[in-house]
Amino acid sequence: MTSLDKIEPVASALRASVAVPGNPVTTELAETLKLSVPLALTQLGQIAMMTTDLAFVGRLGSETVAAAALAHTVFFVSFTVGMGLVSAVSPLAAQAFGARDPRMVRRALRVGLWAALLVALPMMALPFHGETILIALGQAPAAAHQAQQYLFGLAWGILPALWFIAIRGFMSAVNRPEPVLWITLAAIPANALLVYLLLYGKWGAPALGLFGAGLATTIVNLGTFLAGVWFTARRRPFRKYHVFGRIWRIDWSLMGKLIAVGTPISMALLLEYGLFGAAGLLMGLISTTALAAHQIALQIAAILFMVPLGISMAATVRVGQAVGRRDADDVRRAGYVAMWLGGAFMSAMTLAVILARFQIAEIFLGEATDATAQLTAMLLMVGATFFVADGVQTITAGALRGMNDTRIPLLFATISYWLVGFVSACILGFWTSLGAVGVWIGLSLGTAVYALLLVLRFRLLASRLAAE
Repeated sequence: MTSLDKIEPVASALRASVAVPGNPVTTELAETLKLSVPLALTQLGQIAMMTTDLAFVGRLGSETVAAAALAHTVFFVSFTVGMGLVSAVSPLAAQAFGARDPRMVRRALRVGLWAALLVALPMMALPFHGETILIALGQAPAAAHQAQQYLFGLAWGILPALWFIAIRGFMSAVNRPEPVLWITLAAIPANALLVYLLLYGKWGAPALGLFGAGLATTIVNLGTFLAGVWFTARRRPFRKYHVFGRIWRIDWSLMGKLIAVGTPISMALLLEYGLFGAAGLLMGLISTTALAAHQIALQIAAILFMVPLGISMAATVRVGQAVGRRDADDVRRAGYVAMWLGGAFMSAMTLAVILARFQIAEIFLGEATDATAQLTAMLLMVGATFFVADGVQTITAGALRGMNDTRIPLLFATISYWLVGFVSACILGFWTSLGAVGVWIGLSLGTAVYALLLVLRFRLLASRLAAE
């Protein structure tokens, strides 16, 4: 018996010890942490790979960095559509796991893999026409051409990346997110090595430039997917679900349900990311200094966001499992514990950012007396409200996904991000003397309204479930 084979009995013993009667809130907190820590570390690993790519590309000059940024914008818009759709595997599988229906758990992953395949093919059209799109949007032809080379390498990795997300949702739903973390940790140095070899042409490899960097990412995506397949097919407890048996059969009835749950997730993500993209354009209209400060502050927000995103995935699973058991008390408890956990973490991190805001600016820009550094520090101060609200909204949205509630949150995202957030950012940024700070206040207002609406929505649905 290998060490991996010993994991299941040990984990079962741990769950049995946790299940001893006691404080249900403490028990729920422990279960949420067991899920969210590996998931949050996995998300941080993804950020580490992106940062590594940027560091290597940065050595080729600022024009190449700008081209890579344009490529990522085109790629991410396309990828988000599939990512939101495949994310629906997690709540569907979690509900089936809670209901002790292994057949439905298996069906949820299978339909997610098929959905990824069907959506990836049309999604690849956008990256393959990235140069045309960027030129139509007014970007310089030289930058658009470089971005296209990067996209030619990235586009082929869309399908294996989506398949890996489906496998991650399945593993989380059955309370075993650790293999995804192990795979991601192994992928970080592999990604760095491949980017180094193919970008610069080291150790006899061809110097492929940005195309090589994109190709390296595709190879890593394929490797992580294959590793996920191996764990799913060969290791306990995953192999007992036999998810690849009769994989050629498309479950159209469940496919419809996955599309109904996942499509609003994709649209809500596009609305959220679109707002921050639009905020960058607003900053560019204000000044170059404002745009630079905005990008730095937003990068800090993105790093902090990875932990509540992991907690959000755990909330989807915990709430979904409780829904499958039809346990209204556990549904409410799972959601609120995740919200409080994320809120407490983001509050602590926000305080740390406020205290170290000048030092953070110095890391990116050098002297803190520089105008950009001063504005960065100011935006991080304004982010005191934004960071906490952003953490709460993503966790609450995850809890609602565990209840298959995604359409109303999409409506909330439209109202909060665009009618409140974008309009406020425009008014405060251009019709007052606040400038860049006003844009961030607008972002904070939109995010806070979204978080509040989602919390009220969760409270309403949890009460309805209890009444039933």
